[in-house]
Amino acid sequence: MPTERDNTDYERMIRGAALRVTRPRVAVLSAVHDHPHADTDSIIGRVRADLGEVSHQAVYDVLRALTGAGLVRRIQPTGSVARYESRVGDNHHHIVCRSCGTIADVDCAVGATPCLTASDDHGFAIDEAEVVYWGLCSECSTTISS
Repeated sequence: MPTERDNTDYERMIRGAALRVTRPRVAVLSAVHDHPHADTDSIIGRVRADLGEVSHQAVYDVLRALTGAGLVRRIQPTGSVARYESRVGDNHHHIVCRSCGTIADVDCAVGATPCLTASDDHGFAIDEAEVVYWGLCSECSTTISS
């Protein structure tokens, strides 16, 4: 269950990333924190519920700025639209339901970042690994087996 934060927390985060604090930035960051793995349309809906009329482009621009500043993370599992989450700064993975599209976070199986140790790094300085697990969530697997 996401924890609700005060807008001053979001303002502090935005300032800390050397960005100017604006109402759309606070609203978008709040929406991403309150609704992990939300797609852009869902975020737009939540921002509009908070602020009233805000353009699609304004939300896209804010998401781009927040992602660039490292305040949100953009993920896009194969066959899915882009999703945004506030869990940044760690190397976690995701599990996606093939039926309903639900996405959940999955920590690395062993240690802090075992997935960053590639069998052959080909000379790259690896700083992130992307692992996506696929399957059926408990609700969909129950529905399908019924």
